[in-house]
Amino acid sequence: MTAHVYGVGTSAFGKQPELSAAELGWRAVTEAVTDAALDPGVELDAVYVGSVLGAPGVAQRTLHGLGIVGVPVIAMENACASGTTAYHEAVAAVELGRYRTVLALGIEQLSTLFGGAIHPEASDPEGRAGLAQPGHYALTAQRYLALGLVTPEELAHVAVTSSRYAVHNPRAQHRREIDVDRVLGSRMIADPLTLLQCCSVSDGAAAAVVGAPRGVARDVPVLSSVLSSGALWDYRDAEVPAFGSIRDTAQEAYRLAGVGISDVDVVELHDAFTIGEIVGMEALGIAGRGEAGAMVAAGDTGPGGAHPVNPSGGLLARGHPLGATGLAQIAEIVWQLRGDAGGRQVEGARIGLVETMGGGVSGIDANACLITLLGAR
Repeated sequence: MTAHVYGVGTSAFGKQPELSAAELGWRAVTEAVTDAALDPGVELDAVYVGSVLGAPGVAQRTLHGLGIVGVPVIAMENACASGTTAYHEAVAAVELGRYRTVLALGIEQLSTLFGGAIHPEASDPEGRAGLAQPGHYALTAQRYLALGLVTPEELAHVAVTSSRYAVHNPRAQHRREIDVDRVLGSRMIADPLTLLQCCSVSDGAAAAVVGAPRGVARDVPVLSSVLSSGALWDYRDAEVPAFGSIRDTAQEAYRLAGVGISDVDVVELHDAFTIGEIVGMEALGIAGRGEAGAMVAAGDTGPGGAHPVNPSGGLLARGHPLGATGLAQIAEIVWQLRGDAGGRQVEGARIGLVETMGGGVSGIDANACLITLLGAR
């Protein structure tokens, strides 16, 4: 049985300390359920909730405020892929016939937790050394620069392109267009990554109602959804961390969907830092080795380009509220495939791809990687 996305919804994204996690969730779930337009008498059979740093019981606290009680509620943490993990499990439950109508919810309220960047995990050697996520990504960027696979200006163009899309996204955290000089001139965070090449602390929620086929034209079919955890990784691996996970997961997702990357019209990928988009594009097969940076700089991934990437503004501009990010990506692709994306609409989009990368643990190349393809073949 092919699962379909009936409806999607999100909150706005950004620092919103005046809103609780539950209040953010109410906005996303209300919109998603309304958008799903469920027939009278049809109720949700189960709810899967992804959150990384939410308080215990954040799922139930959110749902009971909406009257969604008495059904299985499954909460999960899978780093930045928590929201898409919830979606993946909802899709699998429908495909297997376990449930007929399921809600997937991602939720995160970060701005009141740390007052700044997320603290590194002290149980990992890198964490004990104080190496936070900006440092991890900076090492990858340095490797690409050293090998001549990208230039500093090309990295900056990733943030510029995201900003050009985000001005048309009323829910985005950063809605101002920036240029390369401003990106490169912003404060250095972890060399070579400047402030405007790093995603911001963000609060938000996103949701999707997933169900069995019901013959509604607006419902978006799920062509495939593949979730993997990272493989062992050390200095003997020729690739940077995450590359192998994205590449291998993508190949399986393409196989199950019966499509290739050349069939994909629009992509939402994990760009928590500018180098993440470069690595993701090459691992997905959008670009060849060392070609992604030039493609971005030439405008191929931007508005009107041949290979649209992150029309929502991505994590860099839309925002990255960890547990909500993956489902925000799902929502954007659904809007694109329906033709509902307004000024950032990719014309003629029929197949969309989402890639969400979940953090890193010492010794493996990623916590999790989720790739899903949606649309009509």
